[in-house]
Amino acid sequence: MIKVISPGLLTTLQDGGRYGYQQFGVPVCGAMDRYSLNLANLLAGNEPDEGALEITFMGPTLEFKTGCAFALCGGRFEARLDGQPVEMARAYSAAPGSVLEIGAVREGFRGYLAVSGGFAIEPVLGSRSTYLKGGFGGVAGRKLQTGDELPLRNPVSWLPFMDQRVYEPDTWRYPLEDRPIRVVLGPQQERFSEAGIETFLSNAYTVTQESDRMGYRLDGKAIEYAEGCDGNIISDGIVMGAVQVPSGKPIIMMADRQTTGGYSKIATVITADLPLLAQKQAGGKLCFEAVSPQEAARIRRKQQGFLRRLEF
Repeated sequence: MIKVISPGLLTTLQDGGRYGYQQFGVPVCGAMDRYSLNLANLLAGNEPDEGALEITFMGPTLEFKTGCAFALCGGRFEARLDGQPVEMARAYSAAPGSVLEIGAVREGFRGYLAVSGGFAIEPVLGSRSTYLKGGFGGVAGRKLQTGDELPLRNPVSWLPFMDQRVYEPDTWRYPLEDRPIRVVLGPQQERFSEAGIETFLSNAYTVTQESDRMGYRLDGKAIEYAEGCDGNIISDGIVMGAVQVPSGKPIIMMADRQTTGGYSKIATVITADLPLLAQKQAGGKLCFEAVSPQEAARIRRKQQGFLRRLEF
């Protein structure tokens, strides 16, 4: 059992996502930065998509009523276990009564706390992910509150190769790289002029305050539509990373996105770069670089192969 002494700004339980129900209008949800979720779980001895706590900007203070191993990955947070500094991307053992304090983020925006064995939270539609707008999944469909008690499923205090369960900075810091977000153009690329596509690919955009787990609204130079076109289409399916352009300004669909949408999509963020996007906070700058579908698949295979090699 873990008791919530202080919940932080926005802490929810998230896993790899809720798949198979979009046809009924149920969003996938899940971790915004799935790469960091996977890293934290592997360190904690779990399957990569096991449920973990997603921490946003300001972390919680937690008391371990039961001893267990844990790991913290994602953005760089200041954290202490019983007053001693906790490094990012390293497995630790917490004794019964230990207190973990996770402060403000120093770099990035989101962190992931995985515990050995996972949380004993009943899945909803096959997932433990919290859907805040729908009010289900996770802990009563909401963010954590002071006094919450989180049951643990199969906690262990010590894991095999405990002293080797650490990732080097060039690995765990991947989502914090400062470089263009790679996209595949389309699926409604033809609804934008050549000048509009050039604007999208050659200008920096700012993440606005009107951004959340559902989508990132960007501000910057307006994108021009093709002659005779506007931002509207017959609604079709939406994937994470889809870049809609209503009224000339991009909106990137994120984990809690709606299942269908009726705005033209100029591009889609490649799966491997969604973690970089998830670590951007309001006021952050980003720009885009186009790659082919084949290159996007190659990058994704390389990333997945790296994760497989890190399994203990």
